[in-house]
Amino acid sequence: MVHDHRDVQGGAARAAVFGVSDGLVSNVALILGVAAASETSSSVVIAGVSGLLAGAASMAAGEYVSMKAQNELIERELRIERESLANNPKGELRELQAIYANRGLDSDKALELAEAVHEDPEVALEVHAREELGVNPDDIGDPIGAAASSFLAFAIGAVLPLLPWFVSDGTAAMVMSVIVGLAAAAGVGMLLAKFTERSALRTAGRQVAWAAGACAITFAIGSLLGTAV
Repeated sequence: MVHDHRDVQGGAARAAVFGVSDGLVSNVALILGVAAASETSSSVVIAGVSGLLAGAASMAAGEYVSMKAQNELIERELRIERESLANNPKGELRELQAIYANRGLDSDKALELAEAVHEDPEVALEVHAREELGVNPDDIGDPIGAAASSFLAFAIGAVLPLLPWFVSDGTAAMVMSVIVGLAAAAGVGMLLAKFTERSALRTAGRQVAWAAGACAITFAIGSLLGTAV
């Protein structure tokens, strides 16, 4: 039966999911911490918006730098592999033959397959990259796309628990922030479960547990700071 695979190497999808989750958990925790220590809703809104912008920018910059560094490392290894294929084709041929032999082909079949691959230099580079580096040279992640996805996703996650503070304040706004935050965390968990084909209940429960734990800790710290002030 023919089946399709999702692209799991590019990085944009991973950055988006991680960004939503991180933005949601970090900002709902920040909002509750500030709300517990402050008596004014304006302080909560300012802190929430600041957390959204700073967190989204930080996430985007970190995602870009990390993926750019990873791509540069891959490009370096590909350059080394390309030079080796040009300068030492027999050695690379024997290396690929050994890889195929280790996978169960007899020596003659392994050599035949390796020679067929080496007939085209670009095909040889792609195969060696896959077999030795575990990467597809034509499908390297996009740092800019990953950074943009991360920024937008973090902003979306971070703005959700802030919305109640634009229409309410005090305890009512805090309760709504918690409800929105936990509901969104459950939604992220269910989305992850759909992508990974795991238990929706377990994955959603894990996301909710992490979000609830972060909220409880920061609320407790904020309450202590507010009392101290």
